[in-house]
Amino acid sequence: MLGYLGYFGYWYLQGSPKFHGQLMLLIEVAVGIGIAVLPFLIEKLGRFYFPQVELIFFYIFLYMSVFLGSGLQFYSILFWDKYEHVLSAMMLAGLGFSIFQGLLDSRQNSRTQPFLVSLFAFTFGATCGVFWEMYEFTADGLGGLNLQRYEQAGRMLVGRAALMDTMTDLIADLIGAFLMALIGYLMMKNNPNSGRYLVFKSKRQNIFSSLYF
Repeated sequence: MLGYLGYFGYWYLQGSPKFHGQLMLLIEVAVGIGIAVLPFLIEKLGRFYFPQVELIFFYIFLYMSVFLGSGLQFYSILFWDKYEHVLSAMMLAGLGFSIFQGLLDSRQNSRTQPFLVSLFAFTFGATCGVFWEMYEFTADGLGGLNLQRYEQAGRMLVGRAALMDTMTDLIADLIGAFLMALIGYLMMKNNPNSGRYLVFKSKRQNIFSSLYF
């Protein structure tokens, strides 16, 4: 991302931008760098560690959406946004693991209830995807933003064409949530101690520390 700012920023200042709306793209990539650093700052201030599996998918998603998607205009590639929906659902399902295991004894869950934990993670990730589509529907109704792609080239789509973007987004969310649930289930089933990679871990040594391996 720093290389992107240097290279494309240079050509923008020379008056020869490589992409349409280059200034906004440079701003987006600069913001992306700030977002990339944010987890480390939060861990420092909050005195805890993010789940390692969660961070892996977070940085893949950030790279695909900000650097490739916006910065290099990969959104023109067919189904690019669907790949991002898959990854975002995997992140949210990963958060579901952390929520479930944070409420109860994570050691016990990993050993005796890996399916139940994974089911909760899948449901949480898929539900968040539904709420996102509700947001897009509301934003389209209030602001006419066409987030759900019901309009194309100034023409209103009808029937299955009008539903295609929303339904494929939801299908991608289900696939991503299922993949993350499956990954978590296999991790805990094969090695219950690997559940430590799916939960938040406190840096403080206190009465609750034993809940996080």
